[in-house]
Amino acid sequence: MRIGIISDLHIDRYNNSVENIPLYEEALIKETKSRNVDLLLIAGDISNRYDLTMDFIRRVSKESNTEIKFVPGNHDLWQADITEGTEAVLERYTRQPECLIKRPLIINDEWAVAGHTGWYDYTYASGEFTFERLERRAYYGGTWQDKNHIAWRYNDAGMSRQFSQAVRGDLESLGGRKIILVTHVVTNKRFRVPMPHRLFDYYNAFIGTSDFDAIYNDFPVHYSIMGHVHFRHSLTEGGITYICPCLGYKREWRTDDIGTEIGNAYYVIEI
Repeated sequence: MRIGIISDLHIDRYNNSVENIPLYEEALIKETKSRNVDLLLIAGDISNRYDLTMDFIRRVSKESNTEIKFVPGNHDLWQADITEGTEAVLERYTRQPECLIKRPLIINDEWAVAGHTGWYDYTYASGEFTFERLERRAYYGGTWQDKNHIAWRYNDAGMSRQFSQAVRGDLESLGGRKIILVTHVVTNKRFRVPMPHRLFDYYNAFIGTSDFDAIYNDFPVHYSIMGHVHFRHSLTEGGITYICPCLGYKREWRTDDIGTEIGNAYYVIEI
């Protein structure tokens, strides 16, 4: 079985216009067809709006004739003006059959896919900052924008613990199958921005979580798919292959061609 993976498409950030979304659709459909994959996994941050994210997934799935599973990223959960708790937005995604949260995909007797947005717990930051300082989510004149668009019931560390516990429950239901785990936030510190760094000594706090460390020890995770950090990188460590297949913002691309960039970000694994 061939499984395509990609993350952080940010389809409404290309020239800051939704009018360019068809460019993303066409490029991803073309790449998915050319790679001849049986399943496409998207590790979050498709857009900044629920309706755009779900419409995009369904159009790409239909036109490529490929099943898509995804987890929402922090941007997918954003509200321009916060009118409801973010748990309600997350629950809306969870009810969709394409979403992996609370709905692991059993591929066969040997393999399964599970996933969750996950959340950051501040442990990836430099130790020079107190938890209280990191909770401000503002540094060097900048603000981590989740502060303006996300409204959880608990603090970030509490949400990270809650989500990791939810994943643990999903994995316990899989009967010892080999697992492909999909999260949006980073779950391996080797994928944070290298430090010392003038900004990311602080902002790495919002990149990843240590709450999945025990999950990797307790369950047969063979692949860990992550997004969020906008790296394109993979490594194998402790028998687990970690892959970060982020497209990222246009200003981060090496070329101006969306097809080239999606092709470069797109990974395929075979099981």
